[in-house]
This record gives sequence, structure tokens and C-alpha cells, in this order.
Amino acid sequence: MKLQLALDLVDIPGAKQLVAEVQEHIDIVEIGTPVVINEGLRAVKEIKEAFPSLTVLADLKIMDAAGYEVMKASEAGADIITVLAAAEDMSIKGAVEEARKQKKQILVDMIGIKDIEGRAKELDAMGVDYICVHTGYDLQAVGQNSFEDLKKIKRVVKNAKTAIAGGIKLSTLPEVIKAQPDLVIVGGGITGQEDKKAAAAEMQALIKQA
Repeated sequence: MKLQLALDLVDIPGAKQLVAEVQEHIDIVEIGTPVVINEGLRAVKEIKEAFPSLTVLADLKIMDAAGYEVMKASEAGADIITVLAAAEDMSIKGAVEEARKQKKQILVDMIGIKDIEGRAKELDAMGVDYICVHTGYDLQAVGQNSFEDLKKIKRVVKNAKTAIAGGIKLSTLPEVIKAQPDLVIVGGGITGQEDKKAAAAEMQALIKQA
């Protein structure tokens, strides 16, 4: 089980400072969609250059022109690129094909998907690397989480790794760990804490015991 730090509300210097604080306690650093929108793929490039030993995920949430966008993110140094589960099958297959060429990985984000089990089965058959259940900001605001959805995809996914994102805090992490995802994605649960290093260390310790 791995721990991914999601960076959403920072600029490039802020991202570097944050990663420097917690790098020994995380496996993957995510350049979140707002950062990519504000800073471009340069954010991916600069973080990868500054922290070459960390795996870098570019949260592009690709919906179309997938092969091209995966290629561009790969060139910038991304190790994992995200595609939306709601994209056309052709787009997802194109993303997987390009990622194989570039020796990169694809994480598919299930945000907004109603038939979680059905779509997870289809995605698994397409050869994606990770399938991620995700409660976005707007649903977190009304108290929702993805714990049940994680259990659903765990039941049907045979090849892909599973991931969970959205509002995970130290207090809810034990419940998440019980469902045994391969990847736990945490944003504000680390970045919103006063002592970010301590928060990341505590989370890493719980994950390593699993």
C-alpha cells in the first residue's frame, strides 16, 4: 500500500517547499488539476527535477485526445497520468497504449460514475494500471466519502491496482486501510495540517502496518 500526496492549492515554489517537508513519508506526489491549470505541465517538470526519486502523478483528468496528452505529460516527467472513467473507451485505450510506449502508468478516476462495478470491470479489461474511487471537493462538502465504492471495485477488479481519494484524514485512515486499497491519496489531510511532516509520518506508519 502506497501513500500519495495531492497538491492542489499551491504554486510551484509552494509545492517544492511542501514536498521537501514530507518527501521521506510519501511514495507519490500528485500535481493536482488546479496546479496544472494555473502553472501548466511545467509544474510536473519542476517537481520531477527537484525530487527525482519520487513518483510524480499528473492529475490531468484526460477526457479526449488522450494519446497526445499522455505523451505531453510523459515528456514533462510524469510517471502516472490520470484519465476520467467517463471518457470514451477509445480514449482510455489510447491513453493506455501511449503510456505503454512511454513506460508510464495510467490511473483512471471514477469521479461522477454511477455504475461503479460495471465500469470498473470494463476499465480493468482495458489494461489500466490503477482504478481510483474519488469523492470530489463538491461532494466532500456535503459529507460524502468513497469507502463503500472502494469495496465495490475491490470485488470486481482482477488486474488493476485500486486507489481511493477524497477527504481522507488521519481519523478516517484506519477505515480506508481495512478495505486494502493499493494507493491512498491524501490532500488536505496532510497539506491542511499545521505540522505537515508529522501528519504524513503518522499516515505512513499506519499504512506500513497494513
